[in-house]
Amino acid sequence: MLRLTDFIIDCPDTMKLAAFYSEVTGRPVKAGSNEHWAGIQFGEIELAFIQVEDYRAPQWPDSEHPKQFHLDFEVDDIEAEQSRVLALGATLQRDSTDPDGYGFRVYTDPIGHPFCLCRNKGVIWTDQGPVWPERD
Repeated sequence: MLRLTDFIIDCPDTMKLAAFYSEVTGRPVKAGSNEHWAGIQFGEIELAFIQVEDYRAPQWPDSEHPKQFHLDFEVDDIEAEQSRVLALGATLQRDSTDPDGYGFRVYTDPIGHPFCLCRNKGVIWTDQGPVWPERD
């Protein structure tokens, strides 16, 4: 049996980066988190942050220190969410949205990891979250 349990992000300050993503996602940092390991629970999966010595941020889109992962967040209002993540310390890197506001925008978190806010055409938002259109 194989089960994905954690998605782990290297960083210089676990609690600071966990606090950033806690604010982005609206989910709390797990009790017991500390300077070596911090986490945010998403059902059975934990988004975790581990302290590494001599951390070097990826330089997106440069390939000398390439990104090795990125997080996508589907949003219902890309302008409002952009304002919110910028206020939390994110930096806009590229806007790939069309005139109707569909597409994605690439940001970096406060220590340089890229992530995207996405608004996909056909996604319907409910109280339980996004409902994706049928794929052919």
